[in-house]
Amino acid sequence: MNEINLYGRVFIRANIQALTGMHIGGSSTGLEIGGVDKAVIRNPLDKRPYIPGSSLRGKMRSQTEKVLGKKQNNRIGQVTIHTCKTEADYKANGGCVVCHVFGVPAEDYSSPTRLLVRDVRLTDESAEAMIKANTELPYAEIKTEVAIDRVTSAATPRSLERVPAGAVFGPAELVFGIYEQPDFVRLKVVIDAMQLVEDDYIGGSGSRGSGKVRFTDIEVFARESSAYDKTIQIGKYDSVQSLANDFEKIKGKLAQAIKAG
Repeated sequence: MNEINLYGRVFIRANIQALTGMHIGGSSTGLEIGGVDKAVIRNPLDKRPYIPGSSLRGKMRSQTEKVLGKKQNNRIGQVTIHTCKTEADYKANGGCVVCHVFGVPAEDYSSPTRLLVRDVRLTDESAEAMIKANTELPYAEIKTEVAIDRVTSAATPRSLERVPAGAVFGPAELVFGIYEQPDFVRLKVVIDAMQLVEDDYIGGSGSRGSGKVRFTDIEVFARESSAYDKTIQIGKYDSVQSLANDFEKIKGKLAQAIKAG
């Protein structure tokens, strides 16, 4: 059995601001006739929309795969991702950063997934602002789109539920495990993926204007395995760009805080 050592964890916390309306699809079960065609995902306890960690993490992974030109070779449900098929591919050139950071389906040669991403709730401030604004739906707006039949030119209207522009979700929490020395360098993949998400979109209908976001109020801290009850502050940043610009300093501070073998 291979020995696994978790030397510490790096935490990136941030708020996520919707710069345009955002639609992350949920179940339409229970919608009445005449309601919206596509509803947003909501917390069933308080009916507030949220950003699933799987949606954010999936977008980070897909954008990273594309920018690195990785082969989409593993069909999982309705999506296709990149997965190293052999141990040699997994370990080549210092290790496939996509598979090390975001993980692969259980394989004998794989090591623990480095990155986990938690669900991100709508902030109380944004929820209260939407209540005061009396949005068309609870914590949401209705966007009507029209599909045009290219043959008959017949118009088919459809309604889309979106979280309004300006809504803030947070704090988002990205947790990155340090299992070996190269992980300090691999952390940059996470920061780059955050920038890629900002330049793309979260959720559906991104090509039609929805889902543009920005990370704000970013905080980085760490915990070291031998003193896990202590929080080590690394830095605070107002944007992903400033976080990326400071990466070499961050990496140095983390290497001092977390003693990896």
